[in-house]
Amino acid sequence: MSTNIAINGMGRIGRMVLRIALQNKNLNVVAINASYPPETIAHLINYDTTHGKYNLKVEPIENGLQVGDHKIKLVADRNPENLPWKELDIDIAIDATGKFNHGDKAIAHIKAGAKKVLLTGPSKGGHVQMVVKGVNDDQLDIESFDIFSNASCTTNCIGPVAKVLNNQFGIVNGLMTTVHAITNDQKNIDNPHKDLRRARSCNESIIPTSTGAAKALKEVLPELEGKLHGMALRVPTKNVSLVDLVVDLEKEVTAEEVNQAFENAGLEGIIEVEHQPLVSVDFNTNPHSAIIDAKSTMVMSGNKVKVIAWYDNEWGYSNRVVDVAEQIGALLTSKETVSAS
Repeated sequence: MSTNIAINGMGRIGRMVLRIALQNKNLNVVAINASYPPETIAHLINYDTTHGKYNLKVEPIENGLQVGDHKIKLVADRNPENLPWKELDIDIAIDATGKFNHGDKAIAHIKAGAKKVLLTGPSKGGHVQMVVKGVNDDQLDIESFDIFSNASCTTNCIGPVAKVLNNQFGIVNGLMTTVHAITNDQKNIDNPHKDLRRARSCNESIIPTSTGAAKALKEVLPELEGKLHGMALRVPTKNVSLVDLVVDLEKEVTAEEVNQAFENAGLEGIIEVEHQPLVSVDFNTNPHSAIIDAKSTMVMSGNKVKVIAWYDNEWGYSNRVVDVAEQIGALLTSKETVSAS
């Protein structure tokens, strides 16, 4: 039995999640809440400057979209409490607006009738479980939580990498820098922003700024609390980012041993190890959370290690959103099956 999902918001992540979810046999996309007309949404799903033409044909219809024989209801209401989730029997409302990333706000989807909510960004508070695939997804708890967060794209990259290093060699402490492609949070031309550096044109400069990835990491890897800190450099590329992680380890290692640890981590679909001398554009539309740049792994004095991990901050992250939604759905189905027996 497939899981009924609704997507709130059709920005970059919302559209990528839709592309991926439409090809997942375990998920049934029932509805979308967005303020744009069907013609606009269909066009932006079918044709994407970054990820190319979609391999399915999405067509606009009255009050909705059609993909083959499958119809998706389109609604437009800025207040999630008004959405018809109960009427549509929505199992999971995926909120991709970025405007409800707090438990006290996201609960509006529950009040509207959704069984669970999945946020496509780190939660800013409230009763929310943060879940990162390959890190703490084995602890996903649908009994204690109604609202879940898929953290950030950077946390999804650094989380599995840090977990492997800590499990294999022990992390004493470390610093991370994410070299991040531009996002909608920045300005194309100079305009006011609460972060004065982000107020500057994203197309013209390398922009130092903050990242919440290290802070969010303690939510999914509490054993590393206080051991990692970091910052971001926003660069004028449209997609694909990397994490530059430097850590002191408890054990002495070689670069080969570090790379082998990632090879043997058993995190298929989450971590990939790349031995070719590639550049950012080569990782566009790569579905992994982290791609280890094996040629860039360095070791100094035996236990100081530098690891470079690439990630498609749109496509890779959106794949994890769909993975977590699928996992929540499977747990809901299992619970309903047990209740019925």
